[in-house]
Amino acid sequence: MRLLIVSDTFTPDVNGVARSLRQFAMGLLERGHHVEIVTTCEDDSDTLPRHVVKALPIPGYTTIRLGFASRRWFMSLFETVKPDVLYVATETALGIAAIWASRIAGIPVVSGFHTNFHSYAKDYRLAALQPAAEAILRAVHNHTERTLAPSVHTARQLREMGIENVGVLGRGVNTELFAPDARSMALRRSWGADSETPVAIYVGRVAAEKNLSLLERAFTGFIQAVPGARCVVVGAGPMLEDLQARHGNWIFAGERSGRDLASHFASADVFVFPSESETFGNVVIEALASGLVTVAYNYAAANEHVRHGIEGLLAPLGDEDAFLQQVREAARLWDDDAIRILARVRARQLGWATQVEHFENQLLQVISSHTPTT
Repeated sequence: MRLLIVSDTFTPDVNGVARSLRQFAMGLLERGHHVEIVTTCEDDSDTLPRHVVKALPIPGYTTIRLGFASRRWFMSLFETVKPDVLYVATETALGIAAIWASRIAGIPVVSGFHTNFHSYAKDYRLAALQPAAEAILRAVHNHTERTLAPSVHTARQLREMGIENVGVLGRGVNTELFAPDARSMALRRSWGADSETPVAIYVGRVAAEKNLSLLERAFTGFIQAVPGARCVVVGAGPMLEDLQARHGNWIFAGERSGRDLASHFASADVFVFPSESETFGNVVIEALASGLVTVAYNYAAANEHVRHGIEGLLAPLGDEDAFLQQVREAARLWDDDAIRILARVRARQLGWATQVEHFENQLLQVISSHTPTT
């Protein structure tokens, strides 16, 4: 199979979409398939053939870019790459151009739903635009043969939105990278924490759509429950400077990746994740693999992989009081070996190989059943 992945973001970008696409691409490569990438960023060290398009950053998000390419450009690329199928991961101008060119060329397309951009409208006081955003998503995805969502929760949302032929393609976690063994006492000491000091950590974009107002209340409650506790934020985004100005007692570690990110996870004790806008939430299973006591809302990855009180602590989606109560409970259980061991056990069942095989089967089914549009 010859696969062309189209995405505005890809590694070395530091986000869940880029890292997941990299895992799927390398997994298919190892299974004997030919994979090429169309994206917006260079990476001279990458072994995957990469076609880089022009791009502009999103205002306020210098690390997130929107790519641009014409249908004619894609038609020319198809003649060179000769793909059997496209996987379009982003519903942007780049993705739309790829979908329309593929229809002209008679190449099947599978689309992925990776980010709830349409739901971000309310976070930026643009709620009136959400119906229009949903209409665009519906039109884009219904022009592809299949849409793959990363969780059952998200797949149900897409069907309710009117998107057809939706399937589920989950995510995995590298349990050799994300592991309790990555814990660093030197890193903890740099945070002002010794072995008896609980550390709460948040990992993700530092942006409004991650519900950071609740994170502020959660971290405040954590410190009130255990005076002297430390709170760490890993990530970057448009709200970073505001948070730094308001919370001089927090540690802001910036963006981290690879072993460095794994060490930051494992060197903490409690993972606090207040986001209500995830399609999956890779960081949740990375926290489980790292052996942390995880606090999250009961949907997406947390709903599928965390049993309340066993591998972590869950609150009903949208119930802020319940979420804060679970953070206080986590402050009490921060060194509970039972939860931390069971979290790790659960994560070890979530390897990438199964998900890559499922992705391969989805693509091959679409190729075999495709009837070119005339």
